[in-house]
Amino acid sequence: MPSTPRKVAVVGISLSDCGRLDGPTPYTLHAQAARRALADSGLDRCVVDGLCSAGLGALAPVEVAEYLGLRPVWVDSTAVGGATWEVMAAHAADAIAAGHANAVLLVYGSTARADIKAGRRTSDLSFGARGPLQFEVPYGHTLVAKYAMAARRHMHEYGTTLEQLAQVAVQARANAAANPDAMFRDPITVDDVLGGPLIADPFTKLHCCIRSDGGCAVLLAAAEYVPDTARAPVWILGTGEHVSHTTMSEWDDFTLSPAAVSGRLAFERAGVRPHEIDVAQIYDAFTYMTLVTLEDLGFCAKGEGGSFVEKGRLLRDGELPVNTDGGGLSACHPGMRGLFLLVEAVRQLRGEAGGHQVRGAGGRLPELAIASGTGGWFCSSATVVLGRG
Repeated sequence: MPSTPRKVAVVGISLSDCGRLDGPTPYTLHAQAARRALADSGLDRCVVDGLCSAGLGALAPVEVAEYLGLRPVWVDSTAVGGATWEVMAAHAADAIAAGHANAVLLVYGSTARADIKAGRRTSDLSFGARGPLQFEVPYGHTLVAKYAMAARRHMHEYGTTLEQLAQVAVQARANAAANPDAMFRDPITVDDVLGGPLIADPFTKLHCCIRSDGGCAVLLAAAEYVPDTARAPVWILGTGEHVSHTTMSEWDDFTLSPAAVSGRLAFERAGVRPHEIDVAQIYDAFTYMTLVTLEDLGFCAKGEGGSFVEKGRLLRDGELPVNTDGGGLSACHPGMRGLFLLVEAVRQLRGEAGGHQVRGAGGRLPELAIASGTGGWFCSSATVVLGRG
């Protein structure tokens, strides 16, 4: 173990092909993303001695490692829903800092859209009826219904309106318009969101994430490898994670997400405050997720999320650019989207986001970013603070 913890940087990122993909398998997308991330880093594959994988195979990290031709000495297959990849990034950074690994590859690929289209899987989101969930599933309480019920509670407690929730979707689509990789780029209005087919009250179709295929990869490495990399490093400054509940009856407050804890821990460990963040990537399976996570991360006070998301604050040129690639609401959502948040955060900090790049006064690049993932139905949260300096 090093006498002092090693600093850890993101040294490679990539997307696999994304969107509507009827040919590739999830393993193909894993390999494609991994190769591209290694190429982006400029490091040799022999440097990679750690692997994070979830969501594929009976022995997720072992099967993926074998497919990629890797024999890691450190692995993680933590699976906590959409927050999985921020949790894994935290665990990988800790492992590298402690000397248990030198370079850890986080890689994901999913053909969720193609599988449903081909009848290879169901689109049901009730997650089975064993264990604690057996008391909710018989009543048709699916994932979207859980989020919808929480949104209704926030509306009741704080006067949050459907129009304010719709603004999240409208601004995500506006950000996606400048991203050539986004699946949906045509502008939408608040009226479009409100007038769509109802999915689970109060959510209409455009309040909900899209379904796509795709994958991505992120490579973390110890500071001593940075001089050999092809890109400027983006440093892991602080992380935090927290789990809350799985049974809705055990959730103390439907208007408070576990990001309130994961965010506080990440900011404290990074030594920064919310108002210093230049760009935020926040898991957005539903519009309410974005709104309440902004509150719980400290970007506005509890109950003020509705007014905060108004007036274009989340746009690429807004007060706090959020989900600058278009997010899960417009860009891509092949399943556990949390790794895409890290990729987009790093792109923004490296100044490589192309037409959807955030720039401050005088063309200044962002200095600090966060990626905050949420899993289940606000069951888990993990937040990562990243910086260029």
